[in-house]
Amino acid sequence: MTLNTASDFFKNLITETADKSEIRVYEKFMAILNDLKNKDLKVEQLRSIEEELDSLHLNEISENRKKHFKQKLTLFIKYLKETFSLISKGYYTAIGISLGMSFGVAFGAAFNSVSYGLIIGMLIGLLVGATMDTKAKKEGKVLNTKLN
Repeated sequence: MTLNTASDFFKNLITETADKSEIRVYEKFMAILNDLKNKDLKVEQLRSIEEELDSLHLNEISENRKKHFKQKLTLFIKYLKETFSLISKGYYTAIGISLGMSFGVAFGAAFNSVSYGLIIGMLIGLLVGATMDTKAKKEGKVLNTKLN
């Protein structure tokens, strides 16, 4: 299934439902497909993505379409992350902040100042994460779509 075919498929599904949460799943799929269209992908990479879309069996519609396509979206995002190292905007920043807060609390507890440890850890995590996000953006590994 090509990127255009998959995108058209989800456009048609949007017109068939009134469930807002189901529409969000379809729109997220379409946004990722559009981001992939705008990337400079090699022919092999594009072929690999199209094969993955085929292997997801998107045309097989189950009784609970929202759950079905949400699972397929999760698998597709995982594939993009593992195969092409594609991440969402702010991915490393979010991880850096959470890890910084965790280590900051532990470090702050050792010096009887949890709040200062939390703040300092969060700032360090923010700086490290933002640096890694900038590097990933320069390498072209960032999708504009929010993946979570």
